[in-house]
Amino acid sequence: MLYKINRLQKEKDIERVFKKGRGFKEDFLVIKTLKNDSNKIRFGFVVSQKVSKKASIRNKIKRRLSELVRLKLKSKALANRSDNLFIAAPGLEKKDFWEIEETINKLFQKAGLIK
Repeated sequence: MLYKINRLQKEKDIERVFKKGRGFKEDFLVIKTLKNDSNKIRFGFVVSQKVSKKASIRNKIKRRLSELVRLKLKSKALANRSDNLFIAAPGLEKKDFWEIEETINKLFQKAGLIK
């Protein structure tokens, strides 16, 4: 699980990133990123019912995304101070952990978040 300081928690912050952030798409995953004023990098995850009607599957996807981001943060690979929102598209539920990791790495490269 991500540390509390690395999570987008307030609805207004999530909406701000959703509306004003730059989007990058790779496979079945989209990242929206927006520079912030604080000295932190924060993440949020959106998995709608279009991906799966079952909450357990949606939560599993969120846990996987969160863990992959946590590992990147732990390795000090992410540089920029920004708010980021991952949006899952239908089809992501069929991918395994390692395929999702590849997709996230490509997205971080596209968005310029990796040092």
